[in-house]
Amino acid sequence: MPTPKPVPGSILTPMTFARVNGGKITVGGPKKNWTLLIVYRGNHCPRCKKYLNILNNMRCDWNNAGFDIVVVSADSSKKALADLTEFGWGFNLCYGLTEEQMATLGVYVTDPLSPEEADGRFAEPGTFILREDGSQIIVSLSNGPAVRPELTELLDGMIFNKNNDRPHRGTV
Repeated sequence: MPTPKPVPGSILTPMTFARVNGGKITVGGPKKNWTLLIVYRGNHCPRCKKYLNILNNMRCDWNNAGFDIVVVSADSSKKALADLTEFGWGFNLCYGLTEEQMATLGVYVTDPLSPEEADGRFAEPGTFILREDGSQIIVSLSNGPAVRPELTELLDGMIFNKNNDRPHRGTV
C-alpha cells in the first residue's frame, strides 16, 4: 500500500534526528523560527552534495530570513560525518532517518542497487517548509535525484509568504 503523502497545512508530527556534530534536533511542532527541512539521499549521491553545497552558500540568507535549516538522510553517522568533513557544511546535518520517519514525511523510498550505493533503503529528496507552529506550507517530493526546488526561487517565495501571511496551497 502506498504511503499517504503529507497534507499542506497539517502539523508535521514532531520527529527527532541525531546531529553529526552531536546532540539531537527536533522538527515539527512549535518553534521560534520557520524551518527548512531537506531530506537527501545520502553520501552516495553526488547530486545531493551539489545541492547541499548551494544551500550551504545560501545558509546566511535563509537564517537572516528567519529559517532554521535541518538536513537529514538515512545514512549512518560515519557516512554523514564523511560528508561534513569533506564539505564543511554549516547547517544542522543529521543522520539515521528511519523508515517510519520516511513514511511520516511521505518521501519516496528506494532499495539500493548495491551495497556500495547504500547500506539499506534510503529516502529520495524531499523539501519541507514549516511555519513556527509546525504546519507544512511547502511539501516538495521527488522520486529521484534530479528534481529539487531551486533554492534561490524557494527562498524568495518563502520570504513573500512570510511577509504577506500567505496560506498553504494544494489542499484540493
